[in-house]
Amino acid sequence: MTEDPEPAYCDFCRLPRPAETVEATVDGERYHFCSAHCRDAMLGADRVFTRYHGHRRFQPGVAAIDAVLPQGCPRNAFVLCSGQAGTRSGAIQAELVWRALQRGEPAVVVTFQEPPASVVERFVTLDWNVIPYLETGQLRVVDCFSYRMADRSDSPGRVSTWNSHLADAVRPVTERVRDPTDIDAVTSKLASALDGGPGRDAMVETGVVVVDSLTELGSLVQPVQAYDFVKDVRALVCKARFVPVFACATYAGDPETFPHDLAYGADGLIDLKLDGDVVEDGLVKRLRVRKLDGVLSYQRWTAYEFTAGRGMVAFDPQAELAASTEAAVQAVGVADAAADAASDTGTATAEGSTTAPAGDAGTDTEDRAVEMPDGDTDDGGERTHDSGDGDGTGGEDGSGPEDPAADGG
Repeated sequence: MTEDPEPAYCDFCRLPRPAETVEATVDGERYHFCSAHCRDAMLGADRVFTRYHGHRRFQPGVAAIDAVLPQGCPRNAFVLCSGQAGTRSGAIQAELVWRALQRGEPAVVVTFQEPPASVVERFVTLDWNVIPYLETGQLRVVDCFSYRMADRSDSPGRVSTWNSHLADAVRPVTERVRDPTDIDAVTSKLASALDGGPGRDAMVETGVVVVDSLTELGSLVQPVQAYDFVKDVRALVCKARFVPVFACATYAGDPETFPHDLAYGADGLIDLKLDGDVVEDGLVKRLRVRKLDGVLSYQRWTAYEFTAGRGMVAFDPQAELAASTEAAVQAVGVADAAADAASDTGTATAEGSTTAPAGDAGTDTEDRAVEMPDGDTDDGGERTHDSGDGDGTGGEDGSGPEDPAADGG
């Protein structure tokens, strides 16, 4: 069986090109293109696309997501992470951002549920220090929460020293929305964060955006406004800039209402749930990529938990349960063997002892009689000798010999 030949790629767009290609000579070099459009574009450009998968797909870096996306995630995808309370969707978003920062890419957090200082604290609880990335502007925040704290957050004595420290660190890279019910204002502040401001590169074909709660957004505005916000963000951020957006939604009522009914409009759907059928008397966090347009995905449930410093850890709950049960059985067996060994040692010591207790020493001496030579008997101190009449009695009562003088007298 012969393998298919390696496809030839366009020297500009890096996509596979047909057998009949368009050619051009530039600075003495011969180039091959998939179309006249790419040829003309190269002649007027100062660079070509050299990252065939890089600028279109990326690996999110979250264990349970990477495991089911062998081709990575499209960079122009709007992904809805929908699940129950307790599935730690906020930690998933924190790791998506952290992995982007580690790759050298920028990230934007849009927060409706927490103030910026608490957003930073979420990373800290996972042992991820994002303060250096705030200082360089690589991490940016769109604040749609602090309007609730107006004229109160800066009052002396009402904010902890640690929160003040974090708030001071994040303030220079925060775009504050004074009225989050104004959807146009939210969209405008998001665009400002993506542009980065003076001295910073705009986010185009790089980085990641996370929205902490579309459920909270839905509680602030009318449904039609909420739908428009999602559609605008998908168009202006995902499709125009090639920057992926991961937006979370928590079940708080009817699962057929906003934002859980966005299955038709979202490019990707990630389901999060607490499953009580896996382990008896326990709840296991599980994740599934239900769909993701444009790439191969394995639609299977994966159990996960979070560990400080490592982030999400995927595991097999049945295997973990079997291993823990076997370890417990072995531990009980070792303990029983040790107890049996200790018991046997005590019994052997008791049976092999020949020393009587101190309190029984006199009794032992009195009860023991040893026959001595010549009819003497050692009864432990007194000695008697049979003589006289030879009948062995030594007298009428056997108490001693009769007096010979008495018999002869």
